[in-house]
Amino acid sequence: MSTHQLVLILDFGSQVTQLIARRIRELGVYCEIHPCNLPPRRFDGLVGIVLSGGPSSVYDADAPPFHDGWLAMGVPVLGICYGMQLLTQRQGGEVKPAGAREFGLAHVKVSGGALFAGLGEDIPVWMSHGDQVAKMPDGFVGVASTDTCPLAAFEDPVRRQYGIQFHPEVTHTRDGAAMLRNFVQGVCGARGDWSMKGFVDEQVERIRAQVGDGEVICALSGGVDSSVTAAILHKAIGKQLHCIFVDNGLLRKGEREAVRAEFQDFDLTVIDAEARFLNALSGVTEPERKRKIIGETFIRIFEEQARRFTKAHWLAQGTLYPDVIESVSFRGPSATIKSHHNVGGLPPDMKMELVEPLRELFKDEVRQLGRELGLSDGRVDRQPFPGPGLAVRCLGDLTPQRLFVLREADAIVQAELEPLNLGLWQGFAVLLPVRSVGVMGDARTYEEVCAVRCVHSTDGMTAHVADIPMSVLTRIASRIINEVRGINRVVYDVSTKPPATIEWE
Repeated sequence: MSTHQLVLILDFGSQVTQLIARRIRELGVYCEIHPCNLPPRRFDGLVGIVLSGGPSSVYDADAPPFHDGWLAMGVPVLGICYGMQLLTQRQGGEVKPAGAREFGLAHVKVSGGALFAGLGEDIPVWMSHGDQVAKMPDGFVGVASTDTCPLAAFEDPVRRQYGIQFHPEVTHTRDGAAMLRNFVQGVCGARGDWSMKGFVDEQVERIRAQVGDGEVICALSGGVDSSVTAAILHKAIGKQLHCIFVDNGLLRKGEREAVRAEFQDFDLTVIDAEARFLNALSGVTEPERKRKIIGETFIRIFEEQARRFTKAHWLAQGTLYPDVIESVSFRGPSATIKSHHNVGGLPPDMKMELVEPLRELFKDEVRQLGRELGLSDGRVDRQPFPGPGLAVRCLGDLTPQRLFVLREADAIVQAELEPLNLGLWQGFAVLLPVRSVGVMGDARTYEEVCAVRCVHSTDGMTAHVADIPMSVLTRIASRIINEVRGINRVVYDVSTKPPATIEWE
């Protein structure tokens, strides 16, 4: 990526650091996220630095480490929330606990500043802080405030350093994208030289250099991530790619048949491994154990398949940015939310190496990439489906009968939602290990509960509940209860992300 201009993001542990990168890429500017303790060094094409938010206080004894040399690189710096406080504390200012903490929507009153050029004087923003700047470093001037935060934004136009106490990267901040554009394009002078077409050319070259004349095994599920992974690998190495579809018994209704039909031109092997997966998962109810068992079983199957191809030294995975940020303390001190089966590398005893062409992309970027590679709209626009499949939507014991019940209920949800073109990020059914009393005819029932989850999102990092018409929800509930034996109650999940995750496990 050295041929591009670069905005560097130093991560201090915010759960939404990835959104900063996403917003900057939307401007056609390439950016990378690195840990906050990265020693200062020159990056080719570096035009700006962003210091992310984070959960710590800058005056804590165990505050995240940071090298002041980044502030002397001679490029513009933007500090967001914790980043603003760090700019203050490291340059002679003062940060103190706020008299009134701000979490949620607030209104900033703007008095000027480069970040607010062309914007209004009263802007709704998203705050999340317990500390605030009490005294600015020399050379800075305040340019925005709220009722409880006198210094909601400041700048030093000579050193080209800027700080904002709120989060412009989240959708709750009106004009947040415009503020980032003012920084990236206006202050940093980025021309916007990064595109998905360019990404294809670079990734093809990178894959060829990495793989050489070796062969690659790709887990092809038919979902967006695996399909795009397979497509770009096929473009790069052609017949050196071998795709394997594993029916693990955790798929949606009809998925196996659809994949076989849609990818008949690929070198595709279909494996029936339902019994193997369900035996390994028998009696397991803890979500993290489910994910790890599924991941381990997948890897072993692919390792076995690799023996069929003497030059198959590589395993392709459709790992995405959101997978990484939610799995481990990604490149910084962020808190772990959940692990993903395809993140964290391969077992030490596995004699294969990973190829992850999508690892630095967000979901909507993957869709763009798929279109650039010529995949159909039906393939590219498919809803995300979790790697562990129905295992994280069938809470409790994973038995063939409960999975059958969930599969049938989910098929009804899909059938009812698809014709409505609601623009959903995801809409699906979840089977809960909760029984409730019902009445069917003159008989008493005691069966499980099905939850329906429908959300809107752009990148999977945040999501809000879809406002599904009540007539649609009641029709879905009626069909599930009447057509699926084992469910007698249907509820609708109205939780946003955050604080909830999109999947239930």
